[in-house]
Amino acid sequence: MSDSLSVTTVDLIRHGEPIGGAKFRGHTDDPLSATGWAQMRAAVQGESQWQAVVSSPLLRCAEFAAELAASAGIPLETEARFKEIGFGEWEGRTSEELMQSAPDCLDLFWRDPARYTPPGGEPLEVFAARVMASWSDALARHAGKKILLVAHGGVNRVILCHVLQIPLQHMFRLVVPFAGLSRVRILGSGVEALPQLVFHGSPQP
Repeated sequence: MSDSLSVTTVDLIRHGEPIGGAKFRGHTDDPLSATGWAQMRAAVQGESQWQAVVSSPLLRCAEFAAELAASAGIPLETEARFKEIGFGEWEGRTSEELMQSAPDCLDLFWRDPARYTPPGGEPLEVFAARVMASWSDALARHAGKKILLVAHGGVNRVILCHVLQIPLQHMFRLVVPFAGLSRVRILGSGVEALPQLVFHGSPQP
């Protein structure tokens, strides 16, 4: 590895609970609920080592990212390509609602989202391509630093699948709860970089 001394650390955090609770939200721009704000603040309590915050532009990520960056006195970047996958006609609907109206479709999506796209939704291949392009750019900009990425369940699953070389059709085998935090360490840079999952879990009970 030609750049073995370079170590970049990225903490991935999913947004907390939005107003309206758990549902297929996608591009729908709901802000965090009071519970969501509490979840996020608890998840990062005591952490002061980040050198930058990168965030999805959606309110459930961006408002907390702005608060954190301002309080820590560190740069904030908003990156549109880290927006959640678009769920098309499923946006705003809960899993319970879809189980009643389209149970077979929902089951297909959970089991193999690479082959089944919700009606009018964003294909997983397209979504993953934009997320990974943004991920590569962020690593290049922040090589050797420790950064926080505030994003979504879908975004963080795509990144974790890349790190662990898990096929995208199995992305829902990774549980990514509200305010769930994962740490990825990248040794080296460029095509020779070695990504490692340091931990993955949730600060919430």
